[in-house]
Amino acid sequence: MARLDPQALVRHLDTLHRAAWALCGSREEAEDLVQDLCARILAKPRRVSGDELAYLMRALHNTFLTSRRTASRRPRADVELEHVSAPDPRTDSRPEQAAETHEVFAAISALSDEFRLALVAVDIAGLSYAEAADILGTREATIASRLFRARDQVARALREVPAPERSVK
Repeated sequence: MARLDPQALVRHLDTLHRAAWALCGSREEAEDLVQDLCARILAKPRRVSGDELAYLMRALHNTFLTSRRTASRRPRADVELEHVSAPDPRTDSRPEQAAETHEVFAAISALSDEFRLALVAVDIAGLSYAEAADILGTREATIASRLFRARDQVARALREVPAPERSVK
């Protein structure tokens, strides 16, 4: 078993962020999740057998579940942060793309856990069916089935979303 190189986090940060966004459904929660993951991983040396991305994806999933359990035990605030926080300045130049990305990630986050995790592992994190099956503790055929159904549900959800109207100048 080799030690996990701390630079592995840097190398896979984009993939981890996309996977976290798909798990959480919002960019802000995804950033918090990845930050928590980095803090946990860097807190002590880790030993990894096999692919470091697979290890990091499993750690991300476990961190996500832990954060959900912790959040479920806390009282909820009356005011949502979306109404208080400033808008993301990066979306000003490409609002249509930001809206489409938001719709896709919202559709993914609305999936059941089994379908969402399979879709995140394969389509967003780029793991093979075998790696995803290993991480999720199931068979490759199950991953293929869940992935097919998840993609179908996301496609159907996106077809139901009305396209933004474009003004003609």
